[in-house]
Amino acid sequence: MTRQTVGALADGAFKVLLAVVCIAGAAPLGRLLGTAAWLMVVAGLAMLIGGSVELGYSRSRSMRTYTQLMIVYDSGWVLTALTGLLLARQGSSAGGEVWMGYQTAAPLAFAALLVAAAPVRRTPPGDSGAALRA
Repeated sequence: MTRQTVGALADGAFKVLLAVVCIAGAAPLGRLLGTAAWLMVVAGLAMLIGGSVELGYSRSRSMRTYTQLMIVYDSGWVLTALTGLLLARQGSSAGGEVWMGYQTAAPLAFAALLVAAAPVRRTPPGDSGAALRA
C-alpha cells in the first residue's frame, strides 16, 4: 500500500468521523456555528456518503484522480472557511451556514466525480502491461 493510498483512506475516514460528530452533536454544534441542527445533520449525512464512497473506491480509482479531487475539495474547504470567518467578523450570522452548506454539497460532488472516474486498469501478476498496449 502506497503513501498516497493511505492518504486517500485517511481522508475518507476523516470525513466519516466528522460526519458522526456532526450528526451526534448537531444541536450544540449548530448553536456554536449559528446554523440549524437540521443543516448539521444533512451535512453529516453528506459527509458520511462522501467518505464512504471514498473508502469504497480506494482500490479501483487512480491515486491521481484522488489527489486532484482532494486538492479541489480542500481548496474549496479553505476558501469557504475564510469566507465564513470574514462574514462572522463583519457581524453576519451566515458564516456557519455558508461553511456547512459547502460541507453538504462538496462531499456529494466529490463522491459523484469519483464514481464517474475511469477505473484503474490492473495488469495481471507477471505481465508488464504489454497486453493492454497491444
